[in-house]
Amino acid sequence: MKNPAAQDDPIRNQIAAAMDRLLAGEPLRSTGRLSISQLAIEAGVARWHLTHQHTDLKELFQAKVSNADGAPAAFARRLNEYEKLKADHTKLLAHCAEIEERLQMYASVINLLALEKRADSGRAVVTDIRTRRVPTIPGE
Repeated sequence: MKNPAAQDDPIRNQIAAAMDRLLAGEPLRSTGRLSISQLAIEAGVARWHLTHQHTDLKELFQAKVSNADGAPAAFARRLNEYEKLKADHTKLLAHCAEIEERLQMYASVINLLALEKRADSGRAVVTDIRTRRVPTIPGE
């Protein structure tokens, strides 16, 4: 038989409600991962309440987690979103590298055209955009 005073304990009530939310995959405060640390965060209590004071609730939670199939839906969804963001980040890095390569090619072409124009007219002075120096033409 349960202790009637235990039902009046707000900490136990918070932990029990947090267990239900985590196991249902509907976390309010935590990541949704099924661990004692995340249970404490979800319940809004210090972790020691679970590890030293309400060990029966901790053991009950761990037993329910071991019987559950994998991660709750909310946590699995966040993991999937994270993996998608990592893939998008990798694609963006590759795209930026490609753009940087094109920019260097365009800068080289512009520089070459400017040098050719300067050689033809003898008056135009164009500076190298990377070094900010006036390029020299061989033979001058």
